[in-house]
Amino acid sequence: MVDYIKNKDVLMAVIVRRSFSEPGIHFFTPDELSQQLAYMRHPAGKIIEPHLHTPVPREVQYTQEALVIKRGKLRVDFYDEQCCYLESRILDAGDVILLAVGGHGFEVLEEIEMIEVKQGPYAGDRDKQRFPGVPADHAKVMK
Repeated sequence: MVDYIKNKDVLMAVIVRRSFSEPGIHFFTPDELSQQLAYMRHPAGKIIEPHLHTPVPREVQYTQEALVIKRGKLRVDFYDEQCCYLESRILDAGDVILLAVGGHGFEVLEEIEMIEVKQGPYAGDRDKQRFPGVPADHAKVMK
């Protein structure tokens, strides 16, 4: 229900499968990540007190992004910091992934609709280093 993709004990990504369902609040990310991923399930009538978020200075090293798969199927390829291919995972409608560190590439396997959330503003080409990806027939899809 929750997959943690690691390379040499470094958390690269978290996948929360659509089948995850537990009461309460569950954070899947460690405090040191600049992007946090949580799941919440509350019963009808639960009150979440009104609040606002106060300014807290934070330092962001890398752009981290979360993808919410609304429809379709996506293969995610993971790469280490030296752009070496590691493994792949398949995401289906309802799955959510947080991409924390390392490289990643995608192949759309079925027409997809997804939502992306990441720190902004987008810095264009300064935000990315592009490199050749793994051919589809060499992808090692992990279950």
